[in-house]
Amino acid sequence: MTWSAQQYSQFEAERTRPVRDLVAAIPNTEVQTAIDLGCGPGNSTEVLQARYPDAAVTGLDNDEDMLRAARERLPQTPFALADIGSWQATPVVDVVLANASLQWLPDHARLYPQLLQQLRDGGSLAVQTPDNLQEPAHVLAREVAARGPWASRIGAVRHPDRHNLDWYYALLQPLCSRVDAWRTTYMHPLANHEAVVEWFKGSALRPFLAQLDAQEKTQYLADYLAAIRQAYPALPSGTVLLPFPRIFIVATR
Repeated sequence: MTWSAQQYSQFEAERTRPVRDLVAAIPNTEVQTAIDLGCGPGNSTEVLQARYPDAAVTGLDNDEDMLRAARERLPQTPFALADIGSWQATPVVDVVLANASLQWLPDHARLYPQLLQQLRDGGSLAVQTPDNLQEPAHVLAREVAARGPWASRIGAVRHPDRHNLDWYYALLQPLCSRVDAWRTTYMHPLANHEAVVEWFKGSALRPFLAQLDAQEKTQYLADYLAAIRQAYPALPSGTVLLPFPRIFIVATR
């Protein structure tokens, strides 16, 4: 299952706003090394570099198209192809940023403490993950998958399990000197219902669409659009407000 940097970046301003809020909350001031795990097209890496212009900042991702876009954006920054789930720092670093990436990985009870171990004492792990699996856009993606002629192939597709904010806080607090955690719902104004579909084509719909042929993709997206029209009423201007809840965690060793 590959990514499309172009598709993902259609809504770059909206997708970058949360990482700006996240990076602004990192308490570390003297940072020499920082890494962006799941850097995507480099927009989050750019925010991290702006916060720490004197630090050695690197980016990792597991998709070549995303890395190509990141290198075009930040040609002086080192980016590498890697599995962020098994990444280990050599040596340890001051800041680990994971913006909208860890939700694609399983076993958070193991993963989050493992990432903390990649930090020097006093270093910070900064994570932002969507908290929207029960939002209409996700529920409808699963419902359309389960009721179409493709149901035997994608009807049981599910994203990796996520947890609520209390669960993450309880996991991290015994391992950290400080945990700052909050949940925010962004209201993204999108041009129309078609834009809502385009947004999720770049992220949540990928596991479903990856298993369909061209004709099936067209029909799936048409059915999904019809459902989205019912779930998200448009304003008189035609604008559709997309509620998007997200969890933020800044955990300091």
